[in-house]
Amino acid sequence: MNEVQRLNDFNRIAPALITENTTMIDWLADHGFFSAPASTKWHGAFSGGLYDHSKAVFDALTFLTERLNLTWQRPESPFIIGMFHDLCKVDQYREVVDEPGKVMFGEFEPKGREVHYEWADPFVKGHGDKSVMYLSHLMRLTEEEMFCIRYHMGAFEKDDIEGYSKAVEKFNNVLFAHTADMMASKIQGV
Repeated sequence: MNEVQRLNDFNRIAPALITENTTMIDWLADHGFFSAPASTKWHGAFSGGLYDHSKAVFDALTFLTERLNLTWQRPESPFIIGMFHDLCKVDQYREVVDEPGKVMFGEFEPKGREVHYEWADPFVKGHGDKSVMYLSHLMRLTEEEMFCIRYHMGAFEKDDIEGYSKAVEKFNNVLFAHTADMMASKIQGV
């Protein structure tokens, strides 16, 4: 899919709460939500990878919600959490075009023209915090949505594992947001 196809796909699956927020849709398009990568070299390390990963997390969270009869503070929460848990990545990476005929990525054979991504964001807090901050400027979030997005890294939450444990105790769905992210990134590879 290209950027326009991703935007059209987003508008097709998004709840009215989102599609009626034209400021939000414009912000997402203007800030690269449909074209940014999801990482530098892991899951979704390609143009549009952020959208593809986010949609896969939404799909996994929808599956878990239906399969386990999860309840949410509002019905749109699986979409909001799944699609925007990594919103901070819209400006987190810089595209680098590698020169044809040069050795790249530490390999021994020269390659043709390729693109890779490098870290470009000096933000001091974790990306869950930044995603909540960005999203809070675009829409009103429930407390459960904030905690799910903030702690979606789950067991990989190095700077606040105690906070993660408390968040899961308060909102069990924090655990399922993390599980959906792992299903998408580790099992599906997106």
